[in-house]
Amino acid sequence: MTSVSTPPAVQVASSGIRAPSLAARDLASQLLHEYLGHVLFFCSAEYDLAQLGLALEREFAGVGLSGCTSAGEITAQGYDRGSITAIGFDRRYFAIKSALIGEMDRFTLRDAQSVIDDLLSGCRGRKLAPIKGNTFALTLLDGLSSREELVLAALNSVLGSIPQFGGSAGDDEHLADTYVFHQGRFHAGAATVLLINTPLDFRVFTTHHLVEGSEKLVVTHASSDTRTVYELNAEPAAEAYARAVGVTVDALSREVFALQPLGVKIGSNYFVRSIQRVNPDKSLTFYCAVETGIVMTAMAQGSLLGAVRDQLEDSERVVGKPLVTIGCDCFLRRLESELTGQSEAVSGFLSRHKVVGFNTYGEQYNGMHINQTFTGVVIGQPDR
Repeated sequence: MTSVSTPPAVQVASSGIRAPSLAARDLASQLLHEYLGHVLFFCSAEYDLAQLGLALEREFAGVGLSGCTSAGEITAQGYDRGSITAIGFDRRYFAIKSALIGEMDRFTLRDAQSVIDDLLSGCRGRKLAPIKGNTFALTLLDGLSSREELVLAALNSVLGSIPQFGGSAGDDEHLADTYVFHQGRFHAGAATVLLINTPLDFRVFTTHHLVEGSEKLVVTHASSDTRTVYELNAEPAAEAYARAVGVTVDALSREVFALQPLGVKIGSNYFVRSIQRVNPDKSLTFYCAVETGIVMTAMAQGSLLGAVRDQLEDSERVVGKPLVTIGCDCFLRRLESELTGQSEAVSGFLSRHKVVGFNTYGEQYNGMHINQTFTGVVIGQPDR
């Protein structure tokens, strides 16, 4: 009796080849099969993106493609840089529809309703599983747009009980240009929304490892439009922050920001507000929304690997052995792991738990834009 091999519900692939046409061909050789319905990818911004987009469309003709640029990739082998990593979804298990939000700064609640209605209609048409309880949304946003909160608030209002997570695109820490991919092209100042409907069990989650410190800083002058804080405790923001974390203003750096971020308490939970840079006037620009009047707390380090382990193991107890975990891991967490000598351990753990994803300039969870978290979805195996 001849056995017939059946492709798994998802397949993962990665390529470190720098020539766009060869990289796309390499991915196709790993992912293409007759039931491939959609490919989600994350790539280094060092690629010639115009050429990469054309090559991917050519190699995956007739297959849905979504993705974004990254600040580091998470492959099946763990952390990587300068590469492209991808997940191929079998259309027998996943109905995936995507849309582009071309102008994030003009996105309204009405726009959100139209986008989500269209995506829901597309997923319902596939008749794989009821929408309720079997659907989640994935958002990929331009990481330098400063408009994530506006888009997420509108989408969250429309999604209702549908869980949502995502990440802000990166550009290998250059902080210059970040892009999302939709219908053959990379777009700046834009976002993509994917609605994923599946009969498989899944759990959307977020976690961070930072704990409350003792220093409190009140934002006394800020520009919410530019995410810039000019004063903390009525003095130049950089001076107040430097004093709170025990360094000089001249010593402030991305390493300090990664190891000693600030947090805002909402309800009983802290949400991190990561600093992007110090400006010449001693103001601080953040990766996330900041407003005059909020109280910020200097956060201390907990167990970076322990927090991820707890969250993934909890999720796996719910959905069973993971088919794949799509992970959005803040690039500052990865930097912290490198600075504290934990990078190899974290990378190995992610590989063992089938995490594929990217290092972000911010994460999204149920309508919130957050920093220095590990956020994603664990998807369980098909019922054999």
